[in-house]
Amino acid sequence: MTVWMALTTTGVAVAAAVRSTWSPCGLSMLSTITPFSERAKGHSYRSTAGWFVAGATLGGATLGTLMALMALAVQAVHPPAATTGLVALSAALVAAGSDSGIAGARIPFHRRQVNERWLDRYRPWVYGAGFGWQIGTGLCTYITTAAVYLTVVLGALTGRPVLALSVGTLFGFLRGTAVLLTRDLSGPSALRSFHRRFLELGPMAGRLVVGVELASAAVLAAWLRSPAALAEVALASAVTVAAAVAARHGMIAAPTCLVPEVAAPTAEAATLTGDALGPARL
Repeated sequence: MTVWMALTTTGVAVAAAVRSTWSPCGLSMLSTITPFSERAKGHSYRSTAGWFVAGATLGGATLGTLMALMALAVQAVHPPAATTGLVALSAALVAAGSDSGIAGARIPFHRRQVNERWLDRYRPWVYGAGFGWQIGTGLCTYITTAAVYLTVVLGALTGRPVLALSVGTLFGFLRGTAVLLTRDLSGPSALRSFHRRFLELGPMAGRLVVGVELASAAVLAAWLRSPAALAEVALASAVTVAAAVAARHGMIAAPTCLVPEVAAPTAEAATLTGDALGPARL
């Protein structure tokens, strides 16, 4: 069971990290930490981005620590493997249902953004690492997919603290490296073009994460060797696919995509910002 849970948990964590890049905070970081914006402020993009990735990795380790403590509790209780599998399967189906929106309801998400005033107040290593840590935890800022919650649940259910810590750290690292997507952008017009293309991929990313959640449920059901569980996963997958097809043909309303438009700063604003900030205070 540990091998299957490890593979499933890792797959869900990767999908959650990728999908979270389309959250408002993720999009904001892609607009905020760019080569030309850092250059306008007299900072090094490589340094700021490096601090961001480091902070995000540490944030993921913080999430992993929480998961590891929960895994210790599960280890102490030592529930039967079948019980663990059923709980994990149920969590995967709930997450898939929430992200697909087929029931018309979603798991409650909070909508906290990072404090962008840090850009005016602190040195780049402070806001780079600080923003990165908050985003790397997965739970401190805007949550856009139930796969984040599912990652925590599955990590705890492994009953292996080291594995849970590793998965959390991987999640944070992947979220941090997303900032490097803008490393080759030369100016605001290139950023606007990038965001238009990137936002177009948002719905596809949403469908992929639902697919990963359903696949994880199928893996767990297969491990349980329960015909009822397999039938439940098959039914959930069929309903999800039918809902997606119906939404594409306008028969039902498509789930709302929580990825608002992010405006790129103008060249004049970037220049003024760089001139007005002066030395950071910390």
